[in-house]
Amino acid sequence: MSGPWLIVGLGNPGPAYAATRHNIGATLIAHLASDAGVKLSRHKRALAETAETHFGFPGDREPIVLCAPLSYMNESGGPVKAAMAFYDVTPDRLVVVHDELDIDFGAIRIKKGGGDGGHNGLKSIRRALGTGDYFRVRLGIGRPPGRQAPADFVLQPFSSSERSELPVFLDRAASAVETVVRRGLEVAQNEFNRPISGDDA
Repeated sequence: MSGPWLIVGLGNPGPAYAATRHNIGATLIAHLASDAGVKLSRHKRALAETAETHFGFPGDREPIVLCAPLSYMNESGGPVKAAMAFYDVTPDRLVVVHDELDIDFGAIRIKKGGGDGGHNGLKSIRRALGTGDYFRVRLGIGRPPGRQAPADFVLQPFSSSERSELPVFLDRAASAVETVVRRGLEVAQNEFNRPISGDDA
């Protein structure tokens, strides 16, 4: 029997970052934990909060581990590698959820492997694992307005209109993650991907 799937949501630690665009991956992990009725807690080996649960129903269950690294974004690789080692997870059962500037807010793109698109969390994971060949669920946060620097934009909270749409967005993202795990990449891409200009998927 295969080991569990590891579902990682990227973000930065602490309340100052909790509601920012850059933390939408970690926000989704909390959303999934709440839906499953489990509590994230500090892992004894990895610098992360984790919770064990499953997708599906008795007789058709996929065990999963929800994981939110407690490191800063650009150091995500260490906690991910430690969690993979502890739970005996291989890259083909790793799903990383992260923010994506090149996708409109509310859109979802799913892929396996490929480049890191300048995302420091993905770069760190590639360095730690020696591969980028894992599943990515990319959650669109849109481009910064005017001449605002992307680094400033991602560290700001969502706008009021975006916050009103966020619960539906998170529900769809949760469904996208479950579809990757239970039904595979192609089905998930067909159901959730949208053709966004400039996206490299």
